Amino acid sequence: MNHLTSLLSSGTLSQQAQAAFSQNNYAQALLFYEQLMEAEPEQIRHAWYFGLCQLLIGQEVEAQLTWIVAMSEAEPDQVGVWTEELANILRTESERQQLAETWRVAWAIRQHLHELAPTDINNLLHLIQLAVKLDLFTGDYLETLGVMELLQSQACPDLDESLLLQALDHVLMAGYEDSRVRVMTEIALKQINDTESIVNTFAHRVLTLSNDAVHRHLKLECYLAEICLRYDPDDVAILKILALAYELLGRNIDAIETAKQAVAACKTLDEQMIQVGFLAIRLLRTGFCWQEVEALFEQQKSLMIKLLEQYIPSLERPLDPTLLTFCSFFPYYLSDSPILHRSFQNQLAELVQTDVQFQLKQTFETYQKRLSKAHTLTKRKLKIAYLSRCMRQHSVGWLARWIMQYHDRDRFDIYTYHLHMEEVNGFTSRWFIDPVTRSTLFDGGHWEEVATHICEEDEIDILIDLDSITYSDTCSIMALKPAPVQVSWLGYDASGIPAVDYFLADPYVLPESAQDYYTEKIWRLPSTYLAVDGFEVGVPSLRRDLLGIPTDAVIYLSAQDGRKRHPEMMRLQMKILHEVSNSYLLIKGLGDQASIQHAFRQIAEEEGVGRDRLHFLDRDDYEPTHRANLGIADVVLDTYPYNGATTTLETLWMGVPLVTRVGQQWAARNSYAFMTNVGITEGIAWSDEEYLEWGVRLGKDAALRQNIRMRLFQSRQTSPLWNTRQFTREMETAYEQMWQRFIDTKVK
Repeated sequence: MNHLTSLLSSGTLSQQAQAAFSQNNYAQALLFYEQLMEAEPEQIRHAWYFGLCQLLIGQEVEAQLTWIVAMSEAEPDQVGVWTEELANILRTESERQQLAETWRVAWAIRQHLHELAPTDINNLLHLIQLAVKLDLFTGDYLETLGVMELLQSQACPDLDESLLLQALDHVLMAGYEDSRVRVMTEIALKQINDTESIVNTFAHRVLTLSNDAVHRHLKLECYLAEICLRYDPDDVAILKILALAYELLGRNIDAIETAKQAVAACKTLDEQMIQVGFLAIRLLRTGFCWQEVEALFEQQKSLMIKLLEQYIPSLERPLDPTLLTFCSFFPYYLSDSPILHRSFQNQLAELVQTDVQFQLKQTFETYQKRLSKAHTLTKRKLKIAYLSRCMRQHSVGWLARWIMQYHDRDRFDIYTYHLHMEEVNGFTSRWFIDPVTRSTLFDGGHWEEVATHICEEDEIDILIDLDSITYSDTCSIMALKPAPVQVSWLGYDASGIPAVDYFLADPYVLPESAQDYYTEKIWRLPSTYLAVDGFEVGVPSLRRDLLGIPTDAVIYLSAQDGRKRHPEMMRLQMKILHEVSNSYLLIKGLGDQASIQHAFRQIAEEEGVGRDRLHFLDRDDYEPTHRANLGIADVVLDTYPYNGATTTLETLWMGVPLVTRVGQQWAARNSYAFMTNVGITEGIAWSDEEYLEWGVRLGKDAALRQNIRMRLFQSRQTSPLWNTRQFTREMETAYEQMWQRFIDTKVK
């Protein structure tokens, strides 16, 4: 009877211990297991749980001592069995703690498991992941675990390949810069037979890293992309990301070769067109591959003819909306041929819009029902919205910010929609969030959600696109027509999307004949299509003496993207230097610096200009410093057929004379429009010969330069270019007139 009572008592006690343990009441469970150890000393399992409870309440030393004492009582043939039993208990509990996300406790348990089973590869992989989560991971820790040696020995019959891949993902993100991490990665990849999982895991990581606006992990992004391509060398999306990452790292030759691989790997016409355009932009940044880029444009035109002939709307095979972005952008750098380029772009834009509206037919029709009644909402304030991914410290942000301050809140509700913006800094808050009625951030969600928000939640009346063809999500939103009146302004030339009603211009930036080849109605504002109240200017970091330039020398400056470095203009600039003795050219801007320098030096040599008269400068990362450094120039030399825009405004604000070559396309007329609006005609050239003449004249005539500087500074008080308050009133008048036209059309 006593024995039976004892069994019942210990059974009840065991249940109580297990219940307390499972409820995380470790102190109570500790007391129960202590009693069980006294009642059933032959049951070694009680000692294992007793020690585990000690560990879980922070008595780590006591736990180790409990296990050591218990293990010392094992017979030789029991040691292995008892060790495995304790190890299994620790594995189970560590898994439970990991599910509860109590990472530090799980890590401590697995550390003890490592002492018991040092070759348990799966435990080591868990330890790595936990160390990363706890910010404890280092290359030294990895080396201490002995993972690499264990994997190399191939003594891992129970290896969990999925777990190994997860650990690789964690460790690469935590310690890629450590060479030991890369060594482990190469060893581990050989142990994973499921290569599809490798590609899926790292491709997802590559896509995530590539969306990082500040590109904090470019080298890791390249490495992971390279791993993906080992197993799937024709993955066009990864090839494209890798090419861009190479370019950002300055590995321009690798970028171009990878872009060419992407073109070769394409399987559909729209995909091929996109990659050809992507390759063209990479080549343009070199400053010397112009003939190759021209050949690519010819290829684009042929591909588009085929695409237009073969296109059939399909839900299973939607067109890639980046078709418009990558294919329409680069031809404007090649030549001043707006009729040709606009025709090409307009056809692409119409095709993209057709496909977007087909893919989301029901959504589009829902929008149109709402819009058909929009004209009845005339008793409330007009709702004006600005849509962009660039309302930040970006050229668009610097230029668009001012009107947000001056909009008449009694007449208009102003909305801003920020695409692909995960974080908001002080600049965006100050200029684009605080002053407006409502501001909404979209941090990477599908563009259809943005369009629905615009149409159905905010019921916007007039939607202004600040991105044009530079961002495919914006193109898709505009193509779906979420607002009754849609306008393109500022970010680039008009998109050509038929759903966009108006393109804001002025009397100068487009010739009178432009309406013949624009699908949008060109709405010309009275004097300028853009105004700013000025720019923040910092402390200059450039000095003549530091550059080795004499104080009496003439300094020319060209500060543009490498895509704008057309060889004909580079040659004209060298001719100017040749004609103006004691002159120098400062060259800076984005692009393949090695190639651009080679191109300039080669042309300089052909034109008899010494290499010592060319100074290649690093780009200023801080915008106010960049503007201050413009002051070192006596004359700025503009590019053609693609002029400066923001840089031209900054140049004029700093009072520096400018030489620009005017063309027919929007990209070739920005500087002319801005100079005309500040009352400066000196430096406006309508031919290559005039460009050369003005460059030489301004270099030789110090008095003329001084006169221009004085007039530029005076223009700050008189020019419409520097009067955003007046400009905003003109914009608002245009909006009201656009809205009235919309109402009149509906009433009819």
